[in-house]
Amino acid sequence: MTKTDYDYIVLGCGGIGSGAAYWLSRRAGNEVLGIEQFELGHHKGGSQDYSRIIRLAGYGPEHTPLTPHTFKTWGTVEEESALQIVRKTGGVFWWPKDAPDRFREYMERTASAMDAEGIPYDRVDGAEVMRRYPQFHIDEDIEAIIQADTGIVDPSKGNAAHQQLARYHGATILDHCPVEALHPFDGGVTVETKMGTFTCRRLVITAGAWVDRILAQLGLHLKVIVTREQVTYYATPNLREFAVGNFPIFLVPTELGAIYGFPIHGEVATKAAIDMSGKVVTADTRNFEPDVEVEEYQEAWLKQHIPGFLGPKLYTKTCLYTMPLDRQFIIDTLPGHPQIILCCGAGHAFKFASLFGKILSELAIDGQTQYPIDSMTWHRPAVTDPDNYDSPVLQRLQETNRV
Repeated sequence: MTKTDYDYIVLGCGGIGSGAAYWLSRRAGNEVLGIEQFELGHHKGGSQDYSRIIRLAGYGPEHTPLTPHTFKTWGTVEEESALQIVRKTGGVFWWPKDAPDRFREYMERTASAMDAEGIPYDRVDGAEVMRRYPQFHIDEDIEAIIQADTGIVDPSKGNAAHQQLARYHGATILDHCPVEALHPFDGGVTVETKMGTFTCRRLVITAGAWVDRILAQLGLHLKVIVTREQVTYYATPNLREFAVGNFPIFLVPTELGAIYGFPIHGEVATKAAIDMSGKVVTADTRNFEPDVEVEEYQEAWLKQHIPGFLGPKLYTKTCLYTMPLDRQFIIDTLPGHPQIILCCGAGHAFKFASLFGKILSELAIDGQTQYPIDSMTWHRPAVTDPDNYDSPVLQRLQETNRV
C-alpha cells in the first residue's frame, strides 16, 4: 500500500462508519480511506448480529421526517448489491394501562409526528391486536399503534454490503488498524495508526464506545454513557406462528425498559431484548457474560404476554450502547475543527446507518446536507456542559440500578 494522502478518512467501520465509507466512495472513489481498529464485523461494539428494528413509528417531530429516507438509502444499497437487507414485518407498539404518563405522552408525540408527515398507521385496542396477531395475550382495552412499514434491517448483511461496495467504488478499508494520534492542521488532519500515517482534508469520526478516547486527543469530550446490552434467541417450536409475515416486530414499555422482539430471522429462533437494561461499563471493562436478572425478567414477561414466542434458550449475546447524556444523535463538525465531523448514534441508530452515512458524506464533500439534522448539533447542554446537565439517561439507569 503506497497511498497515504486521502480526501476523506472515516475512523470506525461499524454500522454508521461503513455507511459513510460507502456513500463517500460513490462520489470520491479512491480518495476514501476507512480505518477499523478490530476485524471487520467484530462483536465488541454495537453494530452486529442479524437484526435491528427499522421503523417509521416511535419518533417525535425532530426525527420522524428522516425515517422514510432510511428505507430509501438502504434500498439504494440493496439495488446495487442485489442483497435483501430490509424485510418489512409490520410493527405493534402498545403501552399498558398503568404505564407512566411519560410513555403515554411519548406515544402521543409519535402519533402526532406521523400525522404531520402523512405516515399511515392504525390506532387500535388490544382486542384488535389479538384479532390480527393471536400470538399476543394482552388486555383487550389497552391502546396500541400498528404500523405496516416496520421491519428488520440486517447488520450482518448491511455492514458487509457497505464495506464491499465501498471497495468496489475504489475506497480502501483497513482493519486491525488502531489509531494512535490525531493532528489537525489548517485544511486537514494527520492520522497516525499502527499501520502508518495518513492525511486527509476531512475526517469523519464514527468510533462508537471509543469516541471519548478519540476526542480526548483534541481536548474535547462527550462523557458518553456506555452500557452493555444483550439480546436472547429462543428456539421456539412454533415456527409458522412466528415466521416473518405471520408475526410482527413489537415494542412495549416495562418497568425495566422497553421490551422489543422479532419474528424468526437470522437464526431459526425468535429474538427479544430490553432496551437500555444493561449496566454502565466502558469499552475496556465490559464483559460478554449475560445478565441473568435481565434474562429472567424478560422470559417472565414473554411467558405472560407471548407464550408461544419462547422455547429453549439458543443463546444470549451482548453489545454496547454509546449514548450522549440526552440520548439524542450527534452529527456535527467539532468545535474549533471544521474539518472533522462526528457522528454518535446514541444506542439506537442502526436503522439510520445508511442514511447517516449519506448525510456524513454530504457534510464532508459539500459542507452541508439536504436532510434536517438541526436537532443533532453538538451545541446543546447535554454535550457542551455534561458536568452540569441533568441527564434523563442517568436518572433512568439509577432508577433501575444499572449504574
